[in-house]
Amino acid sequence: MHIRDARMGDIEGITAIYNDAVSHTLAIWNERTVDAANRTAWLADRQQAGYPVLVAIDAQQNVAGYASFGDWRPFEGFRHTVEHSVYVRADSRGAGIGKALMEELIVRARGLGKHVMVAGIEAGNAASIALHKQLGFEEVGLMRQVGTKFGAWLDLAFLQLQLDARSDPDGIAPPG
Repeated sequence: MHIRDARMGDIEGITAIYNDAVSHTLAIWNERTVDAANRTAWLADRQQAGYPVLVAIDAQQNVAGYASFGDWRPFEGFRHTVEHSVYVRADSRGAGIGKALMEELIVRARGLGKHVMVAGIEAGNAASIALHKQLGFEEVGLMRQVGTKFGAWLDLAFLQLQLDARSDPDGIAPPG
């Protein structure tokens, strides 16, 4: 498996993973699947904004997972904070793909001068929360019953990772 920037040729794999998550998991709180045109527009929007969309490619040259980040909130005061998402194909979960994608996302966020990375995770997703904690994220909040899917109320856990130690938001981060 190797990780690289997504290309238009990866849209079919990205769409399949997204739709599987919509149909079978609580990872995405949407209830409708999307088509390739939707994911193509999403990829173009992320790339135009200068944000990465990464794919994990398996030995058969198929997309085994993907990850990205974007603006956390659309206000200037949040310009140093991003929210990420990471999804792994159902038959590839538990093989370290999510962790590898996350590690590269963190590198990319630091490279763009971001200060904080936020994760919004369905509170019952113990595996995802544990992975994030392993990568240095800390739990910072829980919003009860703010979502619904499959006929149940869902709680949203927020975790965050501070990416640098700078004290001046518009200055240079100190080394280390």
